Amino acid sequence: MRLLEEKIKTDGRVISENVLKVDSFLNHQVDPSLMNEIGKEFAEIFSNEEITKIVTIESSGIAPAVMAGLHMNVPVIFARKRKSLTLYEGLLSASVHSFTKNETNDISISKKYLNENDKILIIDDFLANGQAALGLVDLVEQANAKVVGIGIVIEKSFQPGAQKLIELGFRVESLARIESLSNGEVLFINEKVKG
Repeated sequence: MRLLEEKIKTDGRVISENVLKVDSFLNHQVDPSLMNEIGKEFAEIFSNEEITKIVTIESSGIAPAVMAGLHMNVPVIFARKRKSLTLYEGLLSASVHSFTKNETNDISISKKYLNENDKILIIDDFLANGQAALGLVDLVEQANAKVVGIGIVIEKSFQPGAQKLIELGFRVESLARIESLSNGEVLFINEKVKG
């Protein structure tokens, strides 16, 4: 998605060879116009899947997931990382290790929002090692629902997450695929290395 790649180039910051900071438009401050375009793109990509619900994880996956849900006209469910006074019974739970934060969180969704008839699209902001996506897959499978696709805003293709999910038989669609963050520069899969 060209618009997203341009935004990453202009407003993203390479922190290291493994970390890209996009907090000015995706995961701290949110660019609603860009999220709307991302939602439209996911709706178009997955238009033949008969999706009944979208599942994401708090908090950075919520904005793109809600916009996709708006364009697909389906509900969005987000897995919580924190305990809630109102979310305490009938929970589906899984553990997820965050590459960026180097921490493990238990995530949960209420059983009442997923069932065996649901066809689920998982959406997340980043894909690195695939742990968040696998945790969400686990929750969906606990409800006997079916994952029909995984939509990723930014894929770090130099890390094993996408390949791992594809090898497990999941359809993975990433809007921006990063080949490298070397030398402080973002290089996308579709770009040629200069030199």
